[in-house]
Amino acid sequence: MAYASNKREIDQDKMMDFVGKVVGDFGASLSSVLAFIGQKLGLYAALADSDGMTPAELAAATNTTERYVREWLVNQASGGYVHYDPASGRYSMLPEQAVALTDEDSPFFVGGGFYVVKAMMNAQPRIMDHFKNGGGMLWGEHDEDLFVGTEKFFRPGYSLHLINDWIPSLTGIEEKLKNGANVADVGCGHGASTIIMAKAYPNSKFHGYDVHERSVETARARAGEAGVSDRVTFEVKRARELPDGHFDLICFFDCLHDMADPVGAMRAAKGALVPGGSCMIVEPMAGRTVEENFNVIGRTFSGASTLCCTSNSLAENGPALGAVAPDDELEKVARDGGFSEFRRAAETPFNRIFEARG
Repeated sequence: MAYASNKREIDQDKMMDFVGKVVGDFGASLSSVLAFIGQKLGLYAALADSDGMTPAELAAATNTTERYVREWLVNQASGGYVHYDPASGRYSMLPEQAVALTDEDSPFFVGGGFYVVKAMMNAQPRIMDHFKNGGGMLWGEHDEDLFVGTEKFFRPGYSLHLINDWIPSLTGIEEKLKNGANVADVGCGHGASTIIMAKAYPNSKFHGYDVHERSVETARARAGEAGVSDRVTFEVKRARELPDGHFDLICFFDCLHDMADPVGAMRAAKGALVPGGSCMIVEPMAGRTVEENFNVIGRTFSGASTLCCTSNSLAENGPALGAVAPDDELEKVARDGGFSEFRRAAETPFNRIFEARG
């Protein structure tokens, strides 16, 4: 059966399918807020450590209010985030759920994403104003949980791939790091990537740079906790301020597309590399064409780009590459910055890893 609306014919089955999809997105959006609460209040952690709990038992274990916990559990079970046993009336977590939502050392941990989503949602009033009036919002102006969530979200992938896959894919860099090299980590945030490399290559020295002072302070503390402070330094510094002719490897982890002056950053990196050095650029996975981003990864990264990445660059009148910048745009940035060689060296479902040399 078809209906006419605004002079356009509407197929009822297709309409109901679409409305169902939208309602599903409503549920997912609301559930992401509740998942953040579950992360912050330790609800997932308590449930994962148990053989199953009633709402009252989970509330008691987490010092929370049972009536809220009861509703939260219904939401979480309906979304497949926790498991419900109707025979006992108890909730539990299947092994896969527990690892993904509570084990921060696992490469499958996704809990950090809820911090990022919460923080970006809080930026909505300002971003909507920028839609209408232009301008942007700097990274450091966001909700503090954006910085926490970014580390939590990206660290599992770095832990799994950085040493095992990405560095070996670069031209001669792994051997240099083993023997002793100087490395710059530009846009280092809380220092997760820097510290992973420092622990893997004890003969090398590492220098993290970021424009966000509080993140740099956190990175210094993390280096101390990891026992690598003797070989790792962190400074507040812009990407285009790197010292000349000093580094064997310069890394940009998921940050080049955010920058107000990515060409300037590449030009500084070119000048800061020793002969034979490499620049590693880690970027979110994106298609070479617009339509190749019409999938769950493209939807996620383009959403984050709208609420954060693009806005950060536009705040300083930058080119706003964005998180779904195609390979050829990134290559042009590197070549305009002075590099003569550029290639995709490796990839994961979530990242593209490029090497710039020459």
